[in-house]
Amino acid sequence: MSRPSDPEAARSAPMARFFASVMRRQLRAQFRAVRIARPGLPDLPRDRPVMVVCTHPSWWDPAVMIGLHESLFPGRTGFGPIEAKMLESYPFMRRIGLFGVGAGRRGAAEFLRVAGALMARPDRVLWITAQGRFADPRERPLGLRPGAAHLMARRRDVVALPMALEYPFWSERRPEALIRFGAPVMAREGEGADGIGARLEAALTESCDALAGLAMARDPAGFETVLGGARGTGGVYGLWQRGRAALSGRRFSPDHMEER
Repeated sequence: MSRPSDPEAARSAPMARFFASVMRRQLRAQFRAVRIARPGLPDLPRDRPVMVVCTHPSWWDPAVMIGLHESLFPGRTGFGPIEAKMLESYPFMRRIGLFGVGAGRRGAAEFLRVAGALMARPDRVLWITAQGRFADPRERPLGLRPGAAHLMARRRDVVALPMALEYPFWSERRPEALIRFGAPVMAREGEGADGIGARLEAALTESCDALAGLAMARDPAGFETVLGGARGTGGVYGLWQRGRAALSGRRFSPDHMEER
């Protein structure tokens, strides 16, 4: 089997920017809003590469990562692993920084080789869905795969950033896309992959639990809205709402419940 192409050489900055703009349009069209829980992105050292370790509740997760990368990490180049078979079906994804990872030990070894080379520079961000499968956001334990911890054990300057995701319906027709970042995790001196993995899973679980509470509270005030999405119901009912507001002299709001 031929060796996969170098993600750095395959990536096209203009293609990555174009695809990110497509993803942002899709997020605006399909969600009420994309929101990041306060206080937002934690301070991260500029002289270290970053690995964002995400939960994987939905098909939308990569769209969120791609769409928000530029605003969250200006000046850093983003990469991410994807199932090798999917990359074969959609080879253009190499142009936006994705690289294929196969199954089993061989795939794990390839991930460590490619990701380790990418993380050799501090201006890099590696986005991974560390559960390696779709999983409900309330599932515990999270069951993170060991690849992220092994990568940190090899490249000890990598900063892992936990990122919890949920897509609940609140009061509107479209769902919310909710994000919460956890406390960064760094390898300790003499610490092996098992210890790193346990701390990484604990940090991501803490962020998931906190996001669950915010999601159930249904209060946008706990979040910063980073992408405003489609509002209102649309169609005949939307026209009726607009007409009713005009006849009564009220300001029209397309939302079922206005945000405080």
